[in-house]
Amino acid sequence: MTSSSSSIAVRELPLFPLPEVVLFPGRHLPLHVFEFRYRIMMNTILEEDRRFGVLMVDPVEGGIAKVGCCAEILRFQRLPDDRLKVLTAGQQRFRVLEYTREKPYRVGLVEWIEDHPPTQDLRPIAKEVDKLLRDVVHLSAKLTDQKIELPNDLPNLATELSYWVASNLYGVASEQQALLEMQDTFKRLEREIEILTSTRNHLAARTALKDALK
Repeated sequence: MTSSSSSIAVRELPLFPLPEVVLFPGRHLPLHVFEFRYRIMMNTILEEDRRFGVLMVDPVEGGIAKVGCCAEILRFQRLPDDRLKVLTAGQQRFRVLEYTREKPYRVGLVEWIEDHPPTQDLRPIAKEVDKLLRDVVHLSAKLTDQKIELPNDLPNLATELSYWVASNLYGVASEQQALLEMQDTFKRLEREIEILTSTRNHLAARTALKDALK
């Protein structure tokens, strides 16, 4: 398999485990890097291809996920004490095959993973996800009396939309990790429909209660 950002299917990648953080392709992740080993890592990769892997750490179990997302540094700012602020963008997903180094920071041998080619038209299910998203945003705005809008650049392609939805689920890192690991776009969108439908129903009930108490 080849990828858009590398012609190598397997490569070594510096790894940055983060508690309850799941990065998805196409999404931005700002980081404040202050730990000594990760300052070393950032300074090293800034001299190379500016890429490293983000892996979710389970805060309860303490385990590090095997599947993560490659991040590329878009821009950075040096702060006092050699700390850095960096803005990264998610690229392709990967699976860790083995760790090749533990110190001063983890380096792993990884293979890139992609979704399997779809066996059916994804447009209808993507349209359903889009409608549910708009329902959730409308109800959230009504419930909180705030102006809440979806971005103008909301992806319209099924796979990119599935990543966008997954990246905007808050407080459910384990669910996000499960979505990241899926290699079937249809199944990822199916699971997001379940989540969005549950959220919409919950918001609708709260909104109805709010209206009844006026």
